[in-house]
Amino acid sequence: MAIFSSDALHGKHAIITGATGGIGRAIVRQLSRMGADMTLTGRDRAKLAELREEIVSQMPSARVYPAPADLTREEDRVRLVREAELANGPVSLLVNNAGVYKFGTVEELTEDGLEELMRINFTSTVMFTQLVYEGMKKRREGAVVNVASLSGLRGTYGNTAYSASKFALVGFTHCFALEAIRHNVRVNAVCPGFVDTEMGHQVIRETAAVRGETYERQFELTNAGIPSGRITTPEEVANAVAFLLTEAAGNIVGETLKISGGAVLR
Repeated sequence: MAIFSSDALHGKHAIITGATGGIGRAIVRQLSRMGADMTLTGRDRAKLAELREEIVSQMPSARVYPAPADLTREEDRVRLVREAELANGPVSLLVNNAGVYKFGTVEELTEDGLEELMRINFTSTVMFTQLVYEGMKKRREGAVVNVASLSGLRGTYGNTAYSASKFALVGFTHCFALEAIRHNVRVNAVCPGFVDTEMGHQVIRETAAVRGETYERQFELTNAGIPSGRITTPEEVANAVAFLLTEAAGNIVGETLKISGGAVLR
């Protein structure tokens, strides 16, 4: 099987949440090259339209539907699934990539801030997946990939709320995978470490501030602390997601694929 061939995902309809972020864009580009029909969602209507135009300009036959939505709102979740199915048919693939990062020690946490982060990174993901899964279960066909984080596997300083939300997402992945595979739906997660995106560089900037380093020096230290010597590219995350969505990963169930240049080993 040619995993990344132009027809590897032909006839499959994928919803990608958080589509306009660094990792989200890379996933959209990779899945489009593999022939998937796509529904792209996020909060920024203009960025979604721009991304659609980029894909269609390169592949005029691509079926790309931009659907702005706030997934923390139930009515938006319901509307999104309905519109996606009307535009591109039944949903075969789901990539839960939407998420936000917030630095803060335990002393700095507020109840409202903690609840908001969990609602965006975890609760809305679970509830949206529940809606998409209904159709997958009935058709006994589908694959779900949750974009978690290395922070969902280990704790780091000042990362309490974000890490907790990603630990929750990893736990959801494991439990849901056991339920869904009974209906021929595969569920997995990817856990990137530092990625060359705005969010990744935000983490490095805030770490630099805590340690009294310049951003440039902290970036050097971050790379030096990774066995491969560098942070991950969004395209490398997208490749892992795409692989897990293909039939080549047919017996991979409930896994958390680490993409960190070996950082988890230190």
